[in-house]
Amino acid sequence: MSPPPDRSPIGANPVASHANEHRPAGRGARERRALWAALGANAALLIAEAVGGIVFGSLALLADAGHLLTDVSALAVSVAALHLARREPTAKHTFGFERAEVLAAQVNTLLLVGVMVWIVLEAVHRLADPGPVEATGMLFVATVALLVNAGSSLILARAAGKSLNMQGAYLHLATDAAGSFAAIIAAVLILGWGLRRADPVASLATAGFVAWAAFRLVRTTTHVLMEGAPRGLDAGEVELALLNTVDVVDVHHLHLWSLASDVPALSAHVVLAGEPTVADAQRRGEALKAMLAERFGIAHATLELECDEHAAGAGPEA
Repeated sequence: MSPPPDRSPIGANPVASHANEHRPAGRGARERRALWAALGANAALLIAEAVGGIVFGSLALLADAGHLLTDVSALAVSVAALHLARREPTAKHTFGFERAEVLAAQVNTLLLVGVMVWIVLEAVHRLADPGPVEATGMLFVATVALLVNAGSSLILARAAGKSLNMQGAYLHLATDAAGSFAAIIAAVLILGWGLRRADPVASLATAGFVAWAAFRLVRTTTHVLMEGAPRGLDAGEVELALLNTVDVVDVHHLHLWSLASDVPALSAHVVLAGEPTVADAQRRGEALKAMLAERFGIAHATLELECDEHAAGAGPEA
């Protein structure tokens, strides 16, 4: 005679989602192609702006080149982060290498701050004693830079999706485009009215763009490292969605955080109505995780399932 079906209540055994628990499905070849295209274009532009700034005596071009150096670094980090994300988790790194991009982004913030300080110091010096500037060459290089930065920004914007890694790279290029535009205005003012101080003033504007980008980057990465709730996700809304599911009578100990900038994760205790069998509870748990993935983009969910009868006597969370 076969044994009776298992009708034991569901207690402390977590049901975790392991299928595709790291990067979302949209991540892949399209993002890598966009990053490599932007990286190649901006590396070439970096050389052109640095040479142009030296040859034409333009601090605005050198400032934009300095900012561009951080962009090239950020793009390289973004490419490396995508490749790291494809590596399988190990015994020492059971969540994989998702947060490498977050740590690298904070290093990029330090580089941004260093560039900003150099720009400000040099601009203040040139405001007091503006040197000669070859405005025609400066205008040509800045125009090319604006076209390259705007084009690269558009490529990344189309591929970014919800990835903070991609959006961070886009932010770098967008602020660089603004710096190039400032250099164009300075060149026009020098050509038309001989206002040589327009060059250091444009550099200070670029420093402002750099400071804004650095602030945005450090705020976002620190939020991830401090296990803050993912951007765009509200814990109350997620809890309500779970409670509105059939057979769910209570949700508690709900936590939201990010494994990486665009990989949201959730853990929660979910109380099911009645006394479901192990198989029934597993099916309900999988249905809940499917709902979380489809509605909120939470592909990594760990649910502690409890039955209604035993929930009142359950001990505190470990």
